[in-house]
Amino acid sequence: MSKLKLTFGCWNYDRTRALMDGSVQPDGIDLNYLNMPVEETFFRMLRHKEFDVAEMSLSSYSVSMSRDPKPFVAIPVFPSRFFRHSCIYVNAKSGIREAKDLIGKKIGNPEYQMTAPVWIRGILSDHYGVPVDSVTYYTGGEEEPGRSEKIKLDLPPNIKVESIGPDQTLAQMLLDGEIDALYTARMPSSFLNGGGKVKRLFEDYEQVERNYFKETKMFPIMHTVAIRRDVYEANRWVARSMMKALEESQRRTYEDLYETAALKAMLPWLTSHVEQVKREMGEDFWPYGFEKNEQTLRTFLRYHFEQGLSKRLLEPSELFAPESLEAFKI
Repeated sequence: MSKLKLTFGCWNYDRTRALMDGSVQPDGIDLNYLNMPVEETFFRMLRHKEFDVAEMSLSSYSVSMSRDPKPFVAIPVFPSRFFRHSCIYVNAKSGIREAKDLIGKKIGNPEYQMTAPVWIRGILSDHYGVPVDSVTYYTGGEEEPGRSEKIKLDLPPNIKVESIGPDQTLAQMLLDGEIDALYTARMPSSFLNGGGKVKRLFEDYEQVERNYFKETKMFPIMHTVAIRRDVYEANRWVARSMMKALEESQRRTYEDLYETAALKAMLPWLTSHVEQVKREMGEDFWPYGFEKNEQTLRTFLRYHFEQGLSKRLLEPSELFAPESLEAFKI
């Protein structure tokens, strides 16, 4: 019997590479893995639904939950996670020395609905006293002019969002002082090449992020894996098959990271780093599945609702295919 042919749009991650090279194959599926950077995958899936399965921004997916009919259904697999304190960049002459100095300032976000800024705004509100509606947000291309929101938004009036000019970029505006700060996922060129005119808000970000995890036990989720609704409804078993394969691929990566016969990544003290991470975050420091991530998801969905991106406060279990929420036991 022939297998179901599916396309999977996803970047080239260590934790998904076994699906890309074919050494792990989902049960019953002939998988065509399309390796693309996240911006391309998200744009093509959200605008045109080009793929059967795709890595997807957790925020964009949550926005899509308000559509009728819902275009996608996710499984609790999280190919991207990131502590985002390091991703708040400020103009050195803006007068911003600590988080509360952001209040009243002009803040760039490539897209207001991006997952990284959702986490940043929520963390700044919860932990640093910077209300989400205390600044004006400017959206547009970080490095290239003309970027727009991938999903049409309907925000409450207290959220102030303006588009930058058709020839402007946020990276250059930050360097020139036209905006005071930038919340983003990609490191801006003006930080790398700006001669010190752009800096991080949290220069000791690693310790700040370690303290955040110690306090909250949350490793922020950036992306999930979404199945196009029509594919899922025609083949409900696809959710569990893809989840099993992604879990197996990740298991192999956990093993590779702690291999000492020869280093599989070009980091001289990789073994020491892995041991430190395990001490601080546990053996399963990048957890998949619903139960281990429920509190992190609940916090994110609260941020999403408070920031005007969800029409109602979603429950974490609503995000995922029922088949992916539990597994058989012997």
